[in-house]
Amino acid sequence: MTTKNTAAFTGVFPVFSTPFHEDESLDLTTLEKEIHFLFDAGADGIVAAMVSEVLRLSSTERQELAKAACRFAASRNKPAIISVGAESTRLAVQFAVQAQEVGAAAVMAIPPVSVALGEVELFDYYQKITRAIGLPVIVQDASGYVGRPMSIALQAKLMEQYGPDRIQFKPEAAPIGQRLSELRDATGGRARIFEGTGGIALIDSHRRGIVGTMPGADLIDVLVALWKALEKGDIRRADQLGQPLAAMISLQTSLDAFIAVEKHLLVKRGIFKNTVARGPVGYRLDNETRQEVDRLYELLQENLHS
Repeated sequence: MTTKNTAAFTGVFPVFSTPFHEDESLDLTTLEKEIHFLFDAGADGIVAAMVSEVLRLSSTERQELAKAACRFAASRNKPAIISVGAESTRLAVQFAVQAQEVGAAAVMAIPPVSVALGEVELFDYYQKITRAIGLPVIVQDASGYVGRPMSIALQAKLMEQYGPDRIQFKPEAAPIGQRLSELRDATGGRARIFEGTGGIALIDSHRRGIVGTMPGADLIDVLVALWKALEKGDIRRADQLGQPLAAMISLQTSLDAFIAVEKHLLVKRGIFKNTVARGPVGYRLDNETRQEVDRLYELLQENLHS
């Protein structure tokens, strides 16, 4: 199999939120609106991942979401990256093959989360996904949300076997900065690494050599401006945007907190019709937190346009 050109895999790749109707069915009309909003704001590509609530979708719904996202991205000649992680290797491979069939530019995979795997089994899981398709596989160490951290040695071994175009990374295990540098150094600086903290560690991560960031969709304009400032070496501008952004992200202390804040802001911005998330959920915005989110959003918009 051939691998797609990954030259475009740099910059800001937001993880879109999945919109639902009031009955919790997929709202693909609003999804199309959201994806065009992201590209209009300067996104370099889009990602379907954990904040997209993929783990709360049926297999059929995941396939439907992937197909729609790839179609909407293709209409703008932009890449879509699709999350394919699953509780069985067989299902993850199936999702990966289907993602390739509907036009994904790459796939991203978290490990299974219901069982603690040894390194042999975990290596086999990623190896089978990689061998099944001709696309880049982004290894997502999502232990900031679920599971336990993956070893740096395992990640480096995967990249050494398949190369930096086939195996890329989104490390989220704490401490983010130190582990990012360890992965960079363990791969001789060849690893293509995306920042995955929503932007709270973007300034520090950029210094450590990342190729891009995968934040949420709600503050895409701020993240694009912050990325551009970092690429230009404009640290004053980066701090102006990064400090209130860090305050905003600090309120999002769990996966469900990210989803709640992002959907609230997407409604506020006129993109979403509602804040419906698939239940059960472990976090809901209270009035005081909502007021703080709104305050920080206004501050970010003020700084963005100053």
